Formats: sequence, structure tokens, C-alpha cells
Amino acid sequence: MPKMTTVLRNQLQQPGIIVAPGAYDCLTAKLIEREGFSAVYMTGGGTAVTRVGQPDLGFTTMTEMITSASAITSTISVPLIADADTGYGGALNTYRTVREYEKAGVAALHIEDQAFPKRCGHLDGKEVVSIPEMSTKIRAACDARTDDDFVVIVRTDALAVTGIDDTLRRCVAFAEAGADVLFVWC
Repeated sequence: MPKMTTVLRNQLQQPGIIVAPGAYDCLTAKLIEREGFSAVYMTGGGTAVTRVGQPDLGFTTMTEMITSASAITSTISVPLIADADTGYGGALNTYRTVREYEKAGVAALHIEDQAFPKRCGHLDGKEVVSIPEMSTKIRAACDARTDDDFVVIVRTDALAVTGIDDTLRRCVAFAEAGADVLFVWC
């Protein structure tokens, strides 16, 4: 069986769009896979509500997310992309987060440029960290990879906070820092 990181990276190199519906547990992940989708996205919001009964406001810990991700990857045969919030701290925490998500069998994670405590992307009142701070976290995430095919997705929430010009500056800087995929929250 091929590595899921390699499967996902190959999917990303193909023309078209990858539709990876959101899952929050093994059952929803299996249903997504059974419907023929080529990847599953473990959402932070869905996992927070179903795992700890709280909104996506930073209540869910890295350990809880990894436990959920590990359970999901053990039950599906398509790549899992997983929400890693803000990396659960600074650059060193982000480094550890990547290592732990890799061990859980995750093919990709996304980290956000929000300040802690983070807020669900749908909510107002978000703040973003500086471009240099986020770029340092991205470099740490990329350096942490033990598998070159592990995909680092970087999400910016700047559009609703600081506008389009800053969002574009962030995307350029985050790509230069090593992000494999850019995700602009709208």
C-alpha cells in the first residue's frame, strides 16, 4: 500500500480540484471514503464540538486532535488532511505538532496565522500574528517533516482582519517560507 503522504502529493500535482469533505470521527471519515472521495479533511470545528463539546475557540488540545486523527487514519485508505489550529504554540510547538501528526498517519496538516487563543474561521474577532512570526512557524513545520511528501498547508485568516493587500503579502511570504499549499479563509 502506498504512503498516504505520497498519494496526496500526487493528487495535488494533478490538474483539477481535490474535494476533501470534512470529517470529525471514524464514522464520518468512512462515509466520505465510501462515497468515493479521494481524501478526507478532519475539521477542527467538527472535532472540537464532537470530542469536547465546545466551540472551535482553542479548547481542543493537540493530543485530542492527534487521538482523533490516529483513529481516523486507522480506518480509511485515503489520505487524511488534518486541522492543526495554530500549531499549538510557537515555532517549537509547531515543530512537535508536525512530528506527532506524521506519527498519527496524517498526510497533510494546516496551520493558521491566527493569534492564540484562536477562533473558528466563521467567527468575528480574529487576530493574526505577524508575517515574520508565522514564517518562522512555517519553516519549523517544514523542517520537522521526516517524510518529504508530508504536505504543509498554511491558512491565513487575514482577509477578514487586515484586508486583501495584507492577505496577498502573507501568501507570498508564506510560500517563500516553504508552505506547500496556501489556504485563504474567506
